Amino acid sequence: MIDMKFLRENPEAVKENIKKKFQDKKLPLVDEVIALDAEARKTQQEADNLRADRNKLSKQIGALMGQGKKEEAEEVKKQVNAQAARLEALAEKEKELNEKVTKIMMVIPNIIDPSVPIGKNDEENVEVERFGEPIVPDFEIPYHTDIMEKFNGIDLDSARKVAGNGFYYLMGDIARLHSAVITYARDFMIDRGFTYCVPPFMIRSNVVTGVMSFEEMDAMMYKIEGEDLYLIGTSEHSMIGKFIDTIIQEAELPKTLTSYSPCFRKEKGAHGLEERGIYRIHQFEKQEMIVVCKPEESPMWFQKLWQNTVNLFRTLDIPVRTLECCSGDLADLKVKSIDVEAWSPRQKKYFEVGSCSNLGDAQARRLKIRVNGENGKYFAHTLNNTVAAPPRMLIAFLENNLQADGSIKIPTVLQPYMGGKTEIR
Repeated sequence: MIDMKFLRENPEAVKENIKKKFQDKKLPLVDEVIALDAEARKTQQEADNLRADRNKLSKQIGALMGQGKKEEAEEVKKQVNAQAARLEALAEKEKELNEKVTKIMMVIPNIIDPSVPIGKNDEENVEVERFGEPIVPDFEIPYHTDIMEKFNGIDLDSARKVAGNGFYYLMGDIARLHSAVITYARDFMIDRGFTYCVPPFMIRSNVVTGVMSFEEMDAMMYKIEGEDLYLIGTSEHSMIGKFIDTIIQEAELPKTLTSYSPCFRKEKGAHGLEERGIYRIHQFEKQEMIVVCKPEESPMWFQKLWQNTVNLFRTLDIPVRTLECCSGDLADLKVKSIDVEAWSPRQKKYFEVGSCSNLGDAQARRLKIRVNGENGKYFAHTLNNTVAAPPRMLIAFLENNLQADGSIKIPTVLQPYMGGKTEIR
């Protein structure tokens, strides 16, 4: 959510930003919210004037009563009572107007960074850099579930009976590999100075609307029936929510946290052949990283965060590339975002395994995460990034470490987490 004062003073800049995101249907909202805001401020001013006048009249009543002028005092009381009724009506009107302003402000997209490429959708995202040499071996790479089944490592049929499509059982060495990757990712981030955290896996609606747009919420979140609780789609939600309605001392920044959680997503819509198996599912586990920092430091942290993911994948012998997300592919709260994609030797192309985002002060403004600095209070900046999210990461790992004889090579850094094994057969 952008600053109302900024929108009021720069309506054309806000409209231009909406155009860059190809959301022209939202253009009328700018003028509408400005008009509502003006009416709300006018109502507030009238109420403030009435309160000041009422205070004067109250003092006048006291003086008249002290002078024994009861009749005159009663007449003034009638004025005060009339003003009380008007004040109540104004307060109700002001509340209604402010709610309308907030509702509109929640759907007007955040101002994107000037460096973001302009494009309509993810097909116009821009490749930034490649890390590692993508290799296509001289033997066939089976589909990931076929690789897993050869190790008796996955059971999709039983999962369908128990929970339906979009779920799975991982078994044996494949399940162990899955846990090893998550644990290694945790330690990888702890070694880089991040504080490890296991957060709540459910959050209230005010946190949900604080960390994401209504469109994302509808497409992703599972609601707990009969309660004001949602299952998290990523631990970023509860990790940023940890700081809701807080004032952080500037000297305590940055807050750098890495968190483990299961994640639950509706994953609405039909998906293609490459998204069968465990590519796009309703439940998975993830290691995440978030930063709460001073505004001037968020560009630096943005660079650090995506580099952490790249470095992690390279230690596991997985080639990756980074993609700059174009304006039309950015969620409404995001200022700037970079996707990390891993090489698939089977598909002979890259696929997304993580996303790094700078949200500016959008989440902090919604959740009231403020910083107490030398020159007063201000809203913090928040960032998030995927460290590792099996099973997508597991798919990339299996394809890139599969050997000609069908065994899976275990990179050196992962061997301690696999009981010293150098390969699985």
